[in-house]
Amino acid sequence: MTERIKTLDEFAKHVDYSLLNTLSADPQSTSDGDDHDPRQVFSGHYVPVTPTPLTAPIYIAHSEALFAELGLDDSLAISKAFTQLFAGDMSEVPASMKPYGWATGYALSIYGTEYTQQCPFRTGNGYGDGRAISIVEGVFNGKRWEMQLKGAGRTPYCRGADGRAVLRSSVREFLVQEHMHALGIPTSRSLSLFMSESDTVDRPWYREGSHSYEPEVMVENITAISTRVAPSFLRVGQIELFARRARCNEHNEALNELEAIVKHLIEREYASEIDTTAPFEEQVITLAELFRGRLTRLVSNWVRVGYCQGNFNSDNCAAGGFTLDYGPFGFCEFFEADYQPWTGGGRHFSFLNQPIAAQKNFDMFCRSLMPLLDGNSEQLAKLNEVNDGFSGVMERAMESMWATKLGFANYDHELLIKLLQLMLRTGVDYNLFFRELSSIPEDMTGLTKSFYYPPKAEVMTEWEAWLQSWRKRIEKDTETQDDVASAIATTVENMRKANPKFTWREWLIVPAYKAAEKGDFTQIHELQNILTAPYDEQSEEIENKYYQLRPLEFFSAGGVAHYSCSS
Repeated sequence: MTERIKTLDEFAKHVDYSLLNTLSADPQSTSDGDDHDPRQVFSGHYVPVTPTPLTAPIYIAHSEALFAELGLDDSLAISKAFTQLFAGDMSEVPASMKPYGWATGYALSIYGTEYTQQCPFRTGNGYGDGRAISIVEGVFNGKRWEMQLKGAGRTPYCRGADGRAVLRSSVREFLVQEHMHALGIPTSRSLSLFMSESDTVDRPWYREGSHSYEPEVMVENITAISTRVAPSFLRVGQIELFARRARCNEHNEALNELEAIVKHLIEREYASEIDTTAPFEEQVITLAELFRGRLTRLVSNWVRVGYCQGNFNSDNCAAGGFTLDYGPFGFCEFFEADYQPWTGGGRHFSFLNQPIAAQKNFDMFCRSLMPLLDGNSEQLAKLNEVNDGFSGVMERAMESMWATKLGFANYDHELLIKLLQLMLRTGVDYNLFFRELSSIPEDMTGLTKSFYYPPKAEVMTEWEAWLQSWRKRIEKDTETQDDVASAIATTVENMRKANPKFTWREWLIVPAYKAAEKGDFTQIHELQNILTAPYDEQSEEIENKYYQLRPLEFFSAGGVAHYSCSS
C-alpha cells in the first residue's frame, strides 16, 4: 500500500493544472491574482484570483473518507501548512504550486429562460464564481480532482458582495456532501472546514423562535471556509455563457472558446466514455447522450432519498452530472409533492418537479452545443433527437427508482399513485415511511411510526387495503423462487439499500452549527459519523435521537422548515 501524504510538500507533487494549461485566461486579468473588485469579464475561461484568508483560522473537521480516497494522511488536516492553505492563505505554498487560484464565469438560466438582469451590468458578463475560488487541481491516487474554497473572499464576479460564507452554510455544505456520497448519489465532496476566530459578516436571518417566512433581522455571523472537491466544477451555465457569445459572434475567439471548453469538459468528465479520436461533431452527440443518462439518474436518486435542490438553475447544474452547489437545499420530511425549502425557490424547483427542472437545464445544454454543429444538419438532427428523448429517459429512470424503493421487480404505476395519494392525505414522513416499509410489515402497525397524526378510520381502511395489495405484489415477484423465504429476505435487504434510515433533518443540524459558533464541534463530528452511514442500523440511543418525526414546534420555524439563501 502506498504511504499516505503527510506534508504539503508531498501534496504539491500531485498538483497538475489542466484547466489553467488548456484554457485561456481573461485577457484583462492580472498575472498575480490581485483581482477582487467587481467588473465585467468579456472573454477567457477563467480569472486568476487570490483567496482572502481567514483571520486566525480554527480547524473544525475534515472528511476521513475523502482523505483516504485521495491518499492523504489524517494528520495533514491539522498541520500548519494545510490549515494556512485551506483557510485561504496561498502566500507560502510550495514552489511547484501557483500562488493564486482561479474563478470562472457562467451564464444564468432559470427554468429554461435566459437571464441577464441580475447581473449588475445588465449584460451577463458579471455572472460567475463570486465567492468560490479553485486553488488546486491534481491527480491523487490515479484520479484527477479539483479543490475549491467556498467563502474565500471577493472575485471579479462578486457583484458587490463580500465573498464570504457564514459558518451556518459552511457546516451544512460540509456535512451534506459526504452524506450524499454515502447515500450513493454523485456529488461534490467535502475536504475540510475552518472557521475564523474573529472575522464576521452581517446577513439577514431569523429571530430566535421565529415562525416568519422571510428573515427579519441582520445577524452578525462568524465566517468560515469549506473546501469542496470534484473531478471538475464545469457547469451547464459555463457552456451556456460561451455559446451565447458564439451565437452573436461577440468577439473573434467566441466560437473557439466554446469549442475549447467543451473539449475540456469531455477530457475532465467523459474521457473514459468518449472516443476523443472520433470527429468532434460525433463527440458532441455522445457527450449529450452521456450527460442525459447521468442527469436523469441523478435526479431520480434525489427523489429516492427525499432531496430537493431548491434552486436548480443551469449554473447550479454540474455538466459532469453530479450534485453541486448546496445552498438552499433540503430533505423532505413531512411529505409534500411541492416541498420547497428555499423561500426564493418557487414551485418550479420543488421536490417532485425536479425532473422537469432537469429537462429545462438539459435543453439549455443542448442549445449551447448547437453552434459547434452549425452547418452540419445531420448532427444537429441527432442532437435534437437526444434532447427530445430526455423526457422518456427521465420517466424510465423514475419508474426504475420507484420500483426499487417499493421492492418490485417492475414498476407498478397504480400502486405507486395510490400510495402517494394516501401519503399526501395522511401526513407521512417520507424517508421514515419507506424505511419502515422495507421490513415488509404484515399490517399497518408496522408503518404508523411514520405518521404525524392518526388518520381517520376510512383512510386507515384504504391504507390496509393498499398494504395488502403491495404485499401480494411482493409475494408474486418472489413466488417463482425456489426458496421464497430467502427471496423475501433479499427483497428486504434490497429495499433497505434503497431506503436510508438516517437522513438529513434540519432541526438536528441547527444545534450543531449553533454549538460550533461557541467552539463546540462535538455535534458536527457526531453528525459526520451518522450521516456517512445512512443505511446502517445504529444504537438505540442514536435511533431515539435521529430516527424520529420532526417535532411540531419546528414545522413552520424560520431557518428550519424554510430558509433564505443568505449564506
